[in-house]
Amino acid sequence: MDIRHLTDTYAVSPQIAPHDVAAIAEAGFTTVICNRPDGEIPPEVQADAIRQAVEGAGLRFVVNPVVGGAITMDNVTAQGAALSGSTGPVLAYCASGNRSSIVWALSQAGQRPTDELIAIPAKYGYALEPFRPTLEELAKDGA
Repeated sequence: MDIRHLTDTYAVSPQIAPHDVAAIAEAGFTTVICNRPDGEIPPEVQADAIRQAVEGAGLRFVVNPVVGGAITMDNVTAQGAALSGSTGPVLAYCASGNRSSIVWALSQAGQRPTDELIAIPAKYGYALEPFRPTLEELAKDGA
């Protein structure tokens, strides 16, 4: 498992498996967000399998499938709601952590400086610069 902390309370990861959940709980996460659509992966790591393991460990599980290249405002709103509804640190996963970084940044527009929302994920190789205009627009609109 490769957990990448974007903030003290939000981290991203590539795809997780049910056997990873004990370590996720031990690391102090209270919410796990699945940003990976089931159609991309085999049944043993689809949302239902991960949900069983996560909820079985006493953690909150949120499904917010994000299609690469087709992120919607519903995805952004759902990610923000999952963050604000969490009682502790959040781990979001997808194929590489990139989509989880993008929806996090978009959900935080206006709450953190745009440069920060781009620079933090860049430390892990996630290129959010193409999202600068959207981040700035969302910040301006008070998203």
